[in-house]
Amino acid sequence: MARILALNASYFLKTGGYFVISIKANCIDSTVPAEAVFASEVKKLQAEQFKPMEQVTLEPFERDHACVVGAYRVPKKQKPAS
Repeated sequence: MARILALNASYFLKTGGYFVISIKANCIDSTVPAEAVFASEVKKLQAEQFKPMEQVTLEPFERDHACVVGAYRVPKKQKPAS
């Protein structure tokens, strides 16, 4: 999932743009706990220049689902000249 988001973001998302991704843990790997899948996907996002800002599970509405919101290629803040 993170790889697909990264490919699309490189083509269509501006630097500093925001993303929302919904992760269904059972579709990625049903043999490990959902929290481990979520953590793995967030690590993959961070490796692809994404900065996750918030992660929420969709319990009790959907089991083993999470939604991650963040920014892509966040520009570094300039230090003020002294």
